[in-house]
Amino acid sequence: MKPTTTATWRLVCTECGETYDEQAVRYVCPRCAQQQQPGGVTRGVLQVSWQPEALRAGWRRALGVPDRIGLERYRDLLPVGPSAPRIPLLVGDTPTLDVPRLRSRIGMPRLFVKDDTRNPSASYKDRASALVCMKAAEYGEKTIVAASTGNAATALSCVAASLGQRAVIFVPASAPPAKLVQMLCYGAEVVPVDGTYDQAFELSLEATRRFGWYNRNTAFNPFTVEGKKTSAFEIVLALGKVPDAVVVPVGDGVIISGVAKGFRDMIAAGAIDRMPRLIAVQAEGSASIARAVRSGADLEPTIDAHTVADSICVSAPRAGLLAVREIRASGGAGVIVSDEAILEAIGELARHAAVFAEPAGAAAHAGLLAALQQGLVTPKDDVVLLVTGHGLKDIASASKGVKIPSAIRPDAEALKERF
Repeated sequence: MKPTTTATWRLVCTECGETYDEQAVRYVCPRCAQQQQPGGVTRGVLQVSWQPEALRAGWRRALGVPDRIGLERYRDLLPVGPSAPRIPLLVGDTPTLDVPRLRSRIGMPRLFVKDDTRNPSASYKDRASALVCMKAAEYGEKTIVAASTGNAATALSCVAASLGQRAVIFVPASAPPAKLVQMLCYGAEVVPVDGTYDQAFELSLEATRRFGWYNRNTAFNPFTVEGKKTSAFEIVLALGKVPDAVVVPVGDGVIISGVAKGFRDMIAAGAIDRMPRLIAVQAEGSASIARAVRSGADLEPTIDAHTVADSICVSAPRAGLLAVREIRASGGAGVIVSDEAILEAIGELARHAAVFAEPAGAAAHAGLLAALQQGLVTPKDDVVLLVTGHGLKDIASASKGVKIPSAIRPDAEALKERF
């Protein structure tokens, strides 16, 4: 292992507060991990804790290199050393869109859409996978393993292909075919599991123990949060200020934890002076985090999680404890939406914002409408919707909201009859 500098950052346990050098611990806090139950919420999740001066210096350098693009612009704000490769893909730098028609439709004149479907594999997860692949190269690891419902796997497959790394993927056999095809085309070794995401997750951990492969799993590898925090940087630079709220679709809880980390790192860097409210959106059949936030009670896994939004379908949210804490600390909220509302939101986003989202990505819009109705956001708020995955990843779900018209005869009379 080639350690990066620990003068600027350390790994810290988000539960007990113990700190570690990266050469000593790669994944989770050894002390808290002893409390881990198979198939349960991950205990002892580690995060990168920066020296404030390192963040201030890193932010100054990021602002001073406008010629850098994607994650490379924020390289000095990421826990990588000089031996870590540059990713030969444009990961990040996704647009924060003005959406005038959507604003008018729902009466929110200061609404924006952060469109992360523009990433190389058409998913927000490219941000995390890019950083994990950089760390794998830095450590000299050749094989990276992950469990995923689809997007983390396609993201890892994509970035690994760009660097010539081996990706081994454990995925529920029920994952959308488009995502399976995508990861196979990138050259990943795909192992469909006749079971749930949580079971695939456990099997990937066994593969790491047995074969020594580097593990990318969300809430297990501490660097996934660091990759995901970069969207917060981009939001502030695009708006020129901190929004009042960011609406995030939530499954395992790592994306919303990453967004929170990005804003907190900017506060420590002196770039901003406050956090936005974080609004976590979950589907009715997979809502452990949102329920805990709403009730104030402890996080409880969902029995037999189910939802059309496969990317946020999780029984035991692996970063659930951290996500609940971050949402509460931001003054945010949890919103629960139906599958019907999610499917309707796919068409709403496409027709009124020209953003074609898969169900998990569209859940952000469904959640915004619910949050507006519940008074969690107001029409005057600056609000950013985080759209995390492209609709082409799950055409079967998108097709439920449309009707493909019948063919007409190739003649003028048929044209007249149709119109």
